[in-house]
Amino acid sequence: METRPYVSWELMNSFMIDVFKAYGVSEEDAAICADVLLESDRRGIESHGCNRFKPIYIDRIVNGTLLPHTDIEILKETPTTVVMDAHDGMGMVASHKMMEMLIAKAKEFGMAGGAIRNSTHYGIAGYWSDMAAKEGMIGITGTNARPSIAPTFGVENMLGTDPLTFSLPTDEEFPFCIDCATSIVQRGKIEFYAREGKEVPAGMVVTHDGSTVTDAAQILKMLVQGTAALAPLGGGPGDEMCGYKGYGYASVVEILSAALTGGNFMKALTGVDENGKPRMYGLGHFFFVVDPDAFMGRDVFRKTAGDICRALRASEKAPGHDRIYTAGEKEYLVWLERKDKGVPVGEAVQKELIGLRDKWNLPYKFPFEK
Repeated sequence: METRPYVSWELMNSFMIDVFKAYGVSEEDAAICADVLLESDRRGIESHGCNRFKPIYIDRIVNGTLLPHTDIEILKETPTTVVMDAHDGMGMVASHKMMEMLIAKAKEFGMAGGAIRNSTHYGIAGYWSDMAAKEGMIGITGTNARPSIAPTFGVENMLGTDPLTFSLPTDEEFPFCIDCATSIVQRGKIEFYAREGKEVPAGMVVTHDGSTVTDAAQILKMLVQGTAALAPLGGGPGDEMCGYKGYGYASVVEILSAALTGGNFMKALTGVDENGKPRMYGLGHFFFVVDPDAFMGRDVFRKTAGDICRALRASEKAPGHDRIYTAGEKEYLVWLERKDKGVPVGEAVQKELIGLRDKWNLPYKFPFEK
């Protein structure tokens, strides 16, 4: 049962927009960024929602590794492709512009693809693929990130948690959306564990000496120090649990994110220089949009996708389980539960919100304040 206090969606949205504006982000761009962050909380993906508002976005603006103004440059464009340079601005703003362009191109030509270089964290990948699904089209996206994953048979953090994300329109109330890291757990989830004082389940982290580490705060330090890495999907460091599959997909995302853009990859994405000082991340993202109308039609696609999802959920259940889910369903159920309540906010985030409000003397009163 949820014990954390709720903050209304409207209040949190307005507050984040005003804070972003205080740090130099335009109102239009701030609205995009706030919506992406809140969409994470709407889906119950709290590792990427308001929990990351200050430490990932505001703090990076302050330390100079994220520019509040997003100067988007089109490096190359064809009728079906776009390559952008975000010039270290807000990754969410550049990604929004990219998806708007690709959706329009796909409607005209059947499919389109794009890539962004010199970008920053773009929030949950599913936000971008879902932009296509809302238009009745297929959305695909991925991004590289600072090194966290060790390759199979390795212990060094080389690859990012590099999500490979698909959104497929259905005839149901929600699309099929598979949005997950190619590591066994994403870095943001460990950050969430640390903020909530929770242990990380054993087996999710590979250490240089083979020891088991479950303290979330310690794991975050070890990831920065390079003495630990996240296991790829399936597990590691060996291949007994088929971790080479997660390692392989992470490599695909890393290659596409860097090679399509001519951008940075792996160790160049740490966010610190050789002297340990902050530097720009220079992330890469890729996006593809496919219009089913160029095949057998959107209605046929939506109906078939829905039929497949319904058949999966209706299949025989394992002993002790009475429900099977399809990708995107749990997130939709979280939204139904939260839409009239708001965002649940833990103590650590409460302190951050109050600190930001007081710093800028903003006229907000939060429901968790006495």
